[in-house]
Amino acid sequence: MTNLVSAQWLKENLNNENLVIVDCRFDLMNKEYGKESYENNHIKGAVRVDIETELSSKVEEHGGRHPLPSIESLKSTFESLGINNDSLVVCYDEGDLAGPSRLWWILKYLGHDNAYVLDGGINEFTKIGGETTSEVPTILKGTFVVNVNDSIRVDMDYVKQRLYKDKIAIIDSRDPKRYIGEFEPVDRKAGHIPSAMNYFWMDILDKKDNSVNIKSKKELDEHFSKLKDYDEVIVYCGSGITACPNSLALTEVGIDHKVYSGSFSDWVSYDDNKVNTTEI
Repeated sequence: MTNLVSAQWLKENLNNENLVIVDCRFDLMNKEYGKESYENNHIKGAVRVDIETELSSKVEEHGGRHPLPSIESLKSTFESLGINNDSLVVCYDEGDLAGPSRLWWILKYLGHDNAYVLDGGINEFTKIGGETTSEVPTILKGTFVVNVNDSIRVDMDYVKQRLYKDKIAIIDSRDPKRYIGEFEPVDRKAGHIPSAMNYFWMDILDKKDNSVNIKSKKELDEHFSKLKDYDEVIVYCGSGITACPNSLALTEVGIDHKVYSGSFSDWVSYDDNKVNTTEI
């Protein structure tokens, strides 16, 4: 298994006693979307996690728009979802990967390697006849022992010390218009972190026939080929969520990297941090 599972695999393994399926659907513009979608219909046996309230903490002066919760808070959340250290966690949305990749990355950060994203999401699952329901399962609280992997997460100071370094690639995962500062709907400044390159996170997706899947390994390998020339790769987005699909894709092609979890919204919370509005 890679970091993804197919809808067919999930359909055939729904009765695996170690399996924990997590519904990660959300919409940044509609905070009720995830809850309403889950209550209406979800994969049989799936539990739900809230990206805004459980996989993000309260916004403060620094830390970005979706700060990572404390280790203890995340541990409590995962145990309340029924996750144990031997659980096989499969997370999903409708296929664009943002929500489930956030959960996948956090689980990796906390040392849980047995975490996977459902390629194609619930739409692909229902297309092949996978069972869905509106019934909420009974959750048996898990026991989750944390083993933090600090090597995959960095903060503002770490990034600031690595601007314009020849062998370090800083990757901006946002829409190109936000990258160049042409459009900025939420953050206090427009533009990007100096010396960052733009790899829009949605470019890892293959959209066709009303389906959304991640591109093939060959396509991803070609997409990220230039990054193999660097000694270090750091990925960020607006608030730490859509950097995670890029993180997933980079992992699929074997490119080691770190995620700046506070991302651009954290960067611009420091008044002396500069931003660029021209491409590299």
